[in-house]
Amino acid sequence: MGAACALESARSGLRATILEAEIIGGGATAAGMGHLVVMDDSEAQFALTRYSVELWRAIAAEFPSDVEFPSDVEYTRSGTIWVAADEEEMNLLPAKRQYYISRGVRAEILDTRALHEAEPHLRAGLSGGLLVPDDAVIYPPCAARFLLERATALGARLEVGRRVAEIENNGVRFEDGTRISAGVIVNAAGNLAARLTPGAPIRGRKGHLLITDRYPGFVKHQLVELGYLKSAHSVSGDSVAFNVQPRPTGQMLIGSSRQYGNEERGVDSIILAKMLRRACEFMPELAGISSLRAWTGFRAATPDKLPLIGRWPAHDKLYLAAGHEGLGITTSMGTAKLLVDEILGRDSAIERAPYAPGRKFHESANN
Repeated sequence: MGAACALESARSGLRATILEAEIIGGGATAAGMGHLVVMDDSEAQFALTRYSVELWRAIAAEFPSDVEFPSDVEYTRSGTIWVAADEEEMNLLPAKRQYYISRGVRAEILDTRALHEAEPHLRAGLSGGLLVPDDAVIYPPCAARFLLERATALGARLEVGRRVAEIENNGVRFEDGTRISAGVIVNAAGNLAARLTPGAPIRGRKGHLLITDRYPGFVKHQLVELGYLKSAHSVSGDSVAFNVQPRPTGQMLIGSSRQYGNEERGVDSIILAKMLRRACEFMPELAGISSLRAWTGFRAATPDKLPLIGRWPAHDKLYLAAGHEGLGITTSMGTAKLLVDEILGRDSAIERAPYAPGRKFHESANN
């Protein structure tokens, strides 16, 4: 998120300094799947994800494409298949497809046979799926590095290893007591954003991922169960959902889990086991594969599932770009555009109001 905002700032003629406490592409960036996906949970979510996926598609033309030295960003338009487990879920697909295509996003319903042909390792008996062919995947840490390389080439300055302790009226104070001044401060600290901006309605949501050994061709598309959004919306307890991604290496990333109230960074063996059992319900052959490692990360979540993008009401010079939950990689490019549009007083390609940090959160948004 910070890398995208730095690049858009530099492209727009602003002098930008990026303050990275640890390593480029660390934190949630390193922990995430890198799924560039158009989501339809709400009009505001759809607008931001679609806009951002289009911006990723545009910048992908700048990724190195030499055959001998391919881009380590690993941008791949694998497409997404939303898998319908039964007829009840299958009956939801025509409306979902119509929603997408009426807004300019290609989508195709797959029946049982077509789903099996597309992904033969899915278990027999699944009712079908919805293919969204223009979704893509990237390798997030290298994508962040690429964006920062572009930003610094345009004059942005990068400082690594200096941790910000406090955002002040005219800049920031580092933990060593030194300060740097700025006309505008952008808080893009993800799960830690609320520490730097007290009162920001952001809290961490822990997630697990597992990566396998190399099994080229085992999975061809990003596979997500249609019930994924039910898992994503659950805030009352732990939840898991089937979510598998093919990597260009032939490996697979297996997710996903969501936990509130667990701030331990270590792998939770119980929730990991639940997540893997769920994956095997959809792809039984996963039970026989070799895994290399599992890890966790913390998504920055807000009460209404939409990010905070724009000026923080309590501070004239402070802007937020945080709270994107599991869509931070997808929406980083669109967020950067909206943020810099607001800073410079430009019109935006989509409405900014749904993401305004000063918006009201209804009590029901927490339930």
